[in-house]
Amino acid sequence: MSHSVSEMYDEAVFCLSKAQIPSPRLEARLMLLEALGLSADETVPFSASTGERQKVFFDTMLAKRLRHFPLCKILGRKGFYKYDFIVNEQVLSPRPDTEILVEAAVEFSQKYGLRQMVDFGTGSGCILLSVLGDISQMEGTGVDISAEALDIAARNAENLGLSSRAEWIKAGWFDKDIVARLEQKYDLMVSNPPYIPSGDIAALEEEVREHDPILALDGGKDGLRDYRRLAEIAPLILRPGAYIMLEAGIGQADAIASVFMHQGFALEQIRQDLNGIPRCVILHN
Repeated sequence: MSHSVSEMYDEAVFCLSKAQIPSPRLEARLMLLEALGLSADETVPFSASTGERQKVFFDTMLAKRLRHFPLCKILGRKGFYKYDFIVNEQVLSPRPDTEILVEAAVEFSQKYGLRQMVDFGTGSGCILLSVLGDISQMEGTGVDISAEALDIAARNAENLGLSSRAEWIKAGWFDKDIVARLEQKYDLMVSNPPYIPSGDIAALEEEVREHDPILALDGGKDGLRDYRRLAEIAPLILRPGAYIMLEAGIGQADAIASVFMHQGFALEQIRQDLNGIPRCVILHN
């Protein structure tokens, strides 16, 4: 039995709109392309028909999206910075806001010759690998408490041809032996740690609350728990003249800077994201 691609698209747009899914036409198009085995930059063949297998695959994706399953985790990938990354429910979906952190890391690495970086809470590896992709002399260590996340990061590194310059360590920064486990010192530390106050988790959008790892979201009572711990570790793992770059939640940037300044670091600058929100805290020792 054949099915009209145009009718499949129209039905999906209608259902997605009714469910108040943002950008229903774009999302219907991307799911159609996936079902048809086409790349995201190709054109949907609206005048064509497709078989039962593709229709079932498409309907399965659409049903999940209507339950507010994130589109990137339905497709299994997410574009971030200049690259596509494998994602699933074991890792935080990369956000455009985080690209400001990558841009700063690349800029400072080029300007000051930074060559060894560590990424705490690496997840999919999107921050670390994006920097390595732009800075050919850079080597990096991704640290995460989740073995499943590190498996995704390693796969992303392989897909991008960066495995030889990235290493992965399964550890949490609250582990007593974390400094010894790292076995070296770095001139760049980056992190997008959990920063949502525990009491705010329940109010998050369903796509985030139900499908991103809670360990990547919950930052303790005031959202700053993990920054305090990272500030304790940082002096022990950074070389003189090193830089720290941290993502901040809304309204947190000044408090985060203060946490690190109490450990002897100097505030370099706070950069805003595209929405004008102070998002990236940059410090140095």
